[in-house]
Amino acid sequence: RSSVRVLCGSNWSLVLQGQWMLEFYAPWCPACQQIEATWESFAKESERLGITVGKVDVTQEPGLSGRFFVTTLPTIYHANDGVFRRYRGSRTLEDLQAYILERKWEAVEPVAGWKSPSSIMMHGMAGLFHFSGWIRQIQNYLTGTLGVHVWISYAIFILATLLIGLLLGL
Repeated sequence: RSSVRVLCGSNWSLVLQGQWMLEFYAPWCPACQQIEATWESFAKESERLGITVGKVDVTQEPGLSGRFFVTTLPTIYHANDGVFRRYRGSRTLEDLQAYILERKWEAVEPVAGWKSPSSIMMHGMAGLFHFSGWIRQIQNYLTGTLGVHVWISYAIFILATLLIGLLLGL
């Protein structure tokens, strides 16, 4: 059984309380696969370190990757009572433990208020990522299930965008 807490859109706010280390990963990512064992070992030491170790699969949680503005994989964040800092150090077990034990995170500039995952701006960003996932599902349904040619599905999206724009403009 894994000691790593799996976070999703419905429980991500747990990170706002206490001290956390959070990894954003994708199952297909070679760099993510490379640190998986280290992350598990780090989680097993979490009680001794006084933290909670979590992970987010960006392929399953696009809203969370948008909320945290994840652009590279793996991305690691440190959170302490809702204050977020991006971890950019070495990904060895010793360095991850030292980051917590020696309080190295205090020397790292926190994420700016407007870019904080709990801000209204990043809440909107999460919504955009959810919307893009919804559009991708519609695209897959049109091309995969209904057998619509890809270019015709593009034309459908273009027409829908123009109609919505016209309606909003009126």
